[in-house]
Amino acid sequence: MATLGVNIDHVATLRQQRGTKYPDPIDAAILVQMAGADQITVHLREDRRHIQDRDVKLLRKIIQIPLNLEIGNTVEMIEIALSIKPDMVTLVPEKREERTTEGGLNLENTFELLKKSVDILQANNIPVSLFVEPSNSDMLLTKKINAKMVELHTGKYSELSGVEADKEFERIYQATLYAQNLGLIVHSGHGLNYKNAQRIAKIPGMRDLNIGHSIISYAVLVGLEKAVKEMKILIS
Repeated sequence: MATLGVNIDHVATLRQQRGTKYPDPIDAAILVQMAGADQITVHLREDRRHIQDRDVKLLRKIIQIPLNLEIGNTVEMIEIALSIKPDMVTLVPEKREERTTEGGLNLENTFELLKKSVDILQANNIPVSLFVEPSNSDMLLTKKINAKMVELHTGKYSELSGVEADKEFERIYQATLYAQNLGLIVHSGHGLNYKNAQRIAKIPGMRDLNIGHSIISYAVLVGLEKAVKEMKILIS
């Protein structure tokens, strides 16, 4: 059964829009935890457009469920991760001009840099996941980089419909099986919502779904506890 990781970045986005102290993502994380989420995910971006350093430090101290810290592969971010020691780190691509992460890491072009960071983090008992495209080649490169986990980019699947969505789902399905054969733990995320997440959750061996925007958007209408509980039931 797939578990649920809730990304609370967009709570911080709302706070940063007005430069206020609310809504506080720490409060959101506590509510998410009480609603039955299995993990909290936050992306500490280089430009600090939503989650701030203070948020990550407090989350590490307060929440009782695992903390997944998404970061770009930079010296600054690796040092922050080593200082905070989250339960896991997910390395993601990052561009200043993007609204959100637009695709998986280019593993071939950044192989040596990624391997160096993965080795450092995992030597300090912080398991690493790489955010990648659902392809066998990326699964194999992830294994060679020595990351313990992989998060499959489901953005394309989430944007498609009909036959095209079926084709992309099959890519995700096959990549999941191949990754498991290589000994990798498989997560997935990006664009998943209340209409398309269940299909991904049913893939054999899919460990965790990281979902943020759809849950926070629904929570605006029905409340955070209800939004998390409904997603948890859906993927279970």
